[in-house]
Amino acid sequence: MRHSLPLAPQFYVTAPQPCPYLEGRMERKLFTALQGDNAQKINDSLSKQGFRRSQNVLYRPSCADCAACFSARINVEKFQPRRSHKRLIKRNATLTRRATSPWATEEQYDLFRTYLDARHATGGMADMDVFEFGAMIEETPIRSRVIEYINPDDALTAVCLTDMFDDGLSMVYSFYDPHLPRHSLGTWMILDHIEIARSAGLPYVYLGYWVPGSDKMGYKAQFDALEIYFKGNWQPLNNPDDYQADTHPLSTDPIAEQVANISFPDSRG
Repeated sequence: MRHSLPLAPQFYVTAPQPCPYLEGRMERKLFTALQGDNAQKINDSLSKQGFRRSQNVLYRPSCADCAACFSARINVEKFQPRRSHKRLIKRNATLTRRATSPWATEEQYDLFRTYLDARHATGGMADMDVFEFGAMIEETPIRSRVIEYINPDDALTAVCLTDMFDDGLSMVYSFYDPHLPRHSLGTWMILDHIEIARSAGLPYVYLGYWVPGSDKMGYKAQFDALEIYFKGNWQPLNNPDDYQADTHPLSTDPIAEQVANISFPDSRG
């Protein structure tokens, strides 16, 4: 009898470093390489278990004494826009969406630099040069698109690197013109991705991590029908105040136990 082996990659852990979201805490990531013919299948499977892609790496927070990061996604069918969302949709109605292959351009990089200098001048990406930017956009072993938004003057106004899963869209990284604060382009791009997913019959839009107590990530809780990956299951985010970060040494399971509980697709099909 012939058996198919599971697609089980090797996992590693990063060294602790200062957390970019919560002051005074240290972050650590569990990660694995994303490569080979089965990259798409592995990415689809692990993304449903709280993992996130960065180029050819899949990672998930695995901090030694903190469990503050929750993978978040929007349930498209249950989502109902608020009045503020409807105003944003109307305010940005003149923007045109354009989906392209993951190929970096000088115009994208110029907008990226403008965005970083205005919003994240001291962040981890502040020193990213044009070659590193190109790698972020182009080094993807799975189905990815660059979603560009163009204003009536044919100027690039916003960009999102978007991965395509078997059950949804993942907004890997987005940036936009920071000189248009009334347009709330970051929030509006999420609303537009909800519409893209709905028109494609995909049930979810993945937003990365929601971190209670972090001003950088708090905006995600404003979306109705938000679900978070909590203790091995996806569940609706009801009251955000109910999810306070655990900070004792038993907040997270040992690494070996975490890896043992990860499910993998088999190699058939």
